[in-house]
Amino acid sequence: MKRAILFVAVLALSALTFVACGGGSSSSNNNNSGNSQAQVFVTGEDAPLPSVISFYITINSITLNNSSGSQTVLSTPTTVDFGRLMGLRSLLGFNTVNPGTYTSATFSLSNPVIYYVTMTPTPSVTQMNGTLTNSTVTVAFPTEKPLTVSSNGLAGLHMDFDLRQSLETTGGQINGTVNPTIELMAVSASEELGQITEFVGSVLSTDSTASTFTVQGPYGFQEVIDVSTQSPVTQFSGSYTLASLPVNSIVAVEGTVQADGSILAADVEVITTNKAFVSGRILAVNPGPQVTMFVGEELPNLSPTIPIDTVQTIDLTGVSQYDICFMDNWLTGQFFNPSSLVVGQRIFVGGTFQSNVFTPQMVSLRRQGVLGQLVQNSVSITSGNQGSFQMQNDLLMSYAAGGAFTVYTGNLTVFENINGLVGLESAGAANLITRGLVFDSGGKPVVVAGRVRVLP
Repeated sequence: MKRAILFVAVLALSALTFVACGGGSSSSNNNNSGNSQAQVFVTGEDAPLPSVISFYITINSITLNNSSGSQTVLSTPTTVDFGRLMGLRSLLGFNTVNPGTYTSATFSLSNPVIYYVTMTPTPSVTQMNGTLTNSTVTVAFPTEKPLTVSSNGLAGLHMDFDLRQSLETTGGQINGTVNPTIELMAVSASEELGQITEFVGSVLSTDSTASTFTVQGPYGFQEVIDVSTQSPVTQFSGSYTLASLPVNSIVAVEGTVQADGSILAADVEVITTNKAFVSGRILAVNPGPQVTMFVGEELPNLSPTIPIDTVQTIDLTGVSQYDICFMDNWLTGQFFNPSSLVVGQRIFVGGTFQSNVFTPQMVSLRRQGVLGQLVQNSVSITSGNQGSFQMQNDLLMSYAAGGAFTVYTGNLTVFENINGLVGLESAGAANLITRGLVFDSGGKPVVVAGRVRVLP
């Protein structure tokens, strides 16, 4: 009973961080009042395949189209790992365009690379170079919601790279053929799909006078992070403030894109001040604890010690600091500690990297998306959207759970394309992406959901 009560408490707090992300003033340090141009930001996420750990593709350019012509919103070739963005959103680009209504977007793509996991007899990852059926794809915005941006205005292009539809299979096995299937949506910076749920990078500089700091982001461009000093105030993890934020520290930011391209931070999490971290999903947990994980992200480049996109075993025996992303309260230790690591979790491991040796010093549990099929007749409703249901077929989660796994929801959980838990009761074997935190429950993974999305 005590653990069930704690689950409800952490569910409320974690769901709150999802829906409150980016709260605060939407003002900008640069309001572009003298510019008749409009601004467009680009975010990306992914509808994944259960076995795909990483999917890299280079976006050479993105252009917006209407009857008057085209406007470029991404011109620098950017290689994105959509597998890492499973259920998450990061800022991919920002540019100035002519005001107007745009009905479609054209993507120039190249160099797809697929990494998929096999769990037996031991966890392993296979790399496959993909072949595009089309390198240039034009996708229409929904007829009822084109992308409209006014003079001095700000609008967002949200792209969802649907790997379920894009990666062709033969006999149920990925064959390397990539038929790009991209879903587009026009979003505002303030709505849930326009929010930045995770932007990770190293701090280049801080400016207490301007209440900003600058981060070297994951896709090759620098990003200014705005810190709010008015309610709601930007929250820093631990005892950090803007004044004490170390240069070269690695941080994760969630927040709202502003008209000048900066991100107004709702939360800033200091992952490590020692200039090194690795991130990925846990494939196995051994005593110590030691974790075998797929390393999908790292700063700086730790090769050849820990090459990116490889399976590595990392010894966490000496680590005492365990955090939950964007949560800084007494509940953290109740739910995430050395004894609650479980296969399927996505974690950051921060530490030092000296003389080609990576020494872990902290572990942070990260949000992630899990794909699966709703188990029919598994929905349990306590009150409103507070309750649970079961999913199956996500490779890592179902492997660790020995079958179906449980998803907990609350009244702050965001449901997309379905009327909450009541709608799920009659949804049959719907395909879902659930975004949230994965916790250990008796040696099996469970999901505390901030967002539940029913896939077409």
